Amino acid sequence: MTARAVVAPEHAIELTAAAKSYAMRGGVQANALRGVSLRVGYGEYVAVLGKSGSGKSTLLNLIAGLDRPSSGEVRVAGERIAALNESRVADWRGRNIGVVFQFFQLLPTLTALENIVLAMELVGSLPAALRQQRAQELLALVGLADQARKLPSMLSGGQQQRAAIARALANDPPILLADEPTGNLDTETAADINRLFQQLAERGKTLLIVTHDPNLSETAHRVIELRDGAIVADRSRVHA
Repeated sequence: MTARAVVAPEHAIELTAAAKSYAMRGGVQANALRGVSLRVGYGEYVAVLGKSGSGKSTLLNLIAGLDRPSSGEVRVAGERIAALNESRVADWRGRNIGVVFQFFQLLPTLTALENIVLAMELVGSLPAALRQQRAQELLALVGLADQARKLPSMLSGGQQQRAAIARALANDPPILLADEPTGNLDTETAADINRLFQQLAERGKTLLIVTHDPNLSETAHRVIELRDGAIVADRSRVHA
């Protein structure tokens, strides 16, 4: 019997009329996302802009499988997220998505190195004997090779964000999502994180960054603007 060829999905991220609503007191529905359709190709660097309450974080949560749409469809890395149960979606996320949070969310009792190794242990995508070496390589990539044995409390805000990015890359996911990654950083440190994202995009990672930072949006390949849960602008940038 001839083996069937595995066809890679055309898009890294694909939303079709995706909506998300929440029940409020008194039976009122709050519409966080309204029929959003969006396609992001592999290797694209996309910045998502919008005021607070525009639906940016809801969009990111749907793509990451941290929440499910009320209607419509979300496909990421070829997988229809709503079809996965909680245990399967967690395993899928660990292999396909790296998530960077605004407040870092590093485990405080583990060193920077141990935080990254733990992410590998949870997924099991790399043999145990190779995990510390990869973690050290990732820390070197984000400029923290000499901070590996320090706890998060011993690192600056910018260093913690770099460690969080290294952790998000632990299992070499094709897609990286970030929610306001420079929101708590000073201007100089934010610029360093911006340069790091550019380097990751050059390495072929698909990036979707939710941000208020105009510097991030200026270096992205594409800028999407949300307002009241809907896409109101979607423009590509050409960089020299």
